[in-house]
Amino acid sequence: MLKENTIRIIKSTVPVLEQHGLTITKCFYRNMFAEHPELLHVFNHANQHQERQQMALANAVLAAAKHIDQLSTIVPVVEQIAHKHRSLGVKKEHYPIVGHHLLGAIKEVLGEAATEDILQAWAEAYGIIADVFISVESDLYQQAENQHGGWEGFRPFIVQRKQPEGEQIISLYLVPQDEGTLPAFEPGQYVSVKVEMPEESYTHIRQYSLSHAPDASYYRISVKREEAVEGRPAGKVSMFLHDEVQEGAVLYLSAPAGDFTLKVQDDRPRVWISAGVGITPMISMIEAHSKQAVRPPAVFIHAAADGPSHAFREEVASWQEHTTDAKIYFCYSNPTDMDREEQRYQHEGRIDAEWLQTLLPAESAVYYVCGSAAFMEQMVSDLKELGVQESDICAEYFGPKGSLKLA
Repeated sequence: MLKENTIRIIKSTVPVLEQHGLTITKCFYRNMFAEHPELLHVFNHANQHQERQQMALANAVLAAAKHIDQLSTIVPVVEQIAHKHRSLGVKKEHYPIVGHHLLGAIKEVLGEAATEDILQAWAEAYGIIADVFISVESDLYQQAENQHGGWEGFRPFIVQRKQPEGEQIISLYLVPQDEGTLPAFEPGQYVSVKVEMPEESYTHIRQYSLSHAPDASYYRISVKREEAVEGRPAGKVSMFLHDEVQEGAVLYLSAPAGDFTLKVQDDRPRVWISAGVGITPMISMIEAHSKQAVRPPAVFIHAAADGPSHAFREEVASWQEHTTDAKIYFCYSNPTDMDREEQRYQHEGRIDAEWLQTLLPAESAVYYVCGSAAFMEQMVSDLKELGVQESDICAEYFGPKGSLKLA
């Protein structure tokens, strides 16, 4: 429990964090990696270069400062981050390193404004927040390791099959190299994949949703080819998985993680809204939904550029044939002539609030949203505008937690 004076001091730093938060986190990462380069095996280099990780941490520190007297309000964010930390292998011994360099960055950036009282208050606050993370992550490590077929760290898997899913996405079917049992997972969860690439000094770890129902003897991940675009280099790992990894190759996987999962006990209608590769966790949820003996009505709305780039179209069509209580709608922003001739979609352009309103259930429902940052921010905004409660919206962003603004 923090003292009242400590809480007051922390809250007094909110304006400073709003102004200098990103500068502090940039300084933090720079100094930490200089002293502990081994941590570059853990952190996503692309997120560092694009400053998404720095922004996510700045937002997290600011949120902690604003709610330091009510830390229970940030528990959902803690749980999201803790799942990712567990999948990455972040351990208890890493937290003192982070704390040391975070306080050092505050002092370096703020200079004389970072008084001893402020540094001491933040040291106390960080200690309590770190203990919360350590406790939650300890439970997650135990759950992952102790479940039937579970494991700790990274387990070698063999690429059994490599299959294209449209023009930009491939699916990798993965089986344990030790031929052991695979644990079940919750629909919507992901795994961390660790790869070692030639001429790279550090390993690279990325998260990929498990894109199938959790009852198989394999895991399937589906990876979008991230080509270079203006202002953003090509994705090293995605390009490597597309171009270099072939059937028979070995990849290293964490046990499944993540809290963006199907609420199987909620009997309200389910609405899935996705775009592009954001369809991957939805496929897992949709398949699990279709296998429930008793299930609520469902709506699936997916946006793609066109038919050739639309991944899993056939799988979804097959699911619709066997699930009469579900409605499916496709939206193409730039359909081909063939798409138009064969009527492969129901809406041209982008998913907007006006069209969305005609598709949603009249009654209360649970909403699942996944796609790019811009897509998700727009969808969440539109849903709120249409009267959907924020507590009924579940969102998954393929990037650092805290770098997405859904408020």
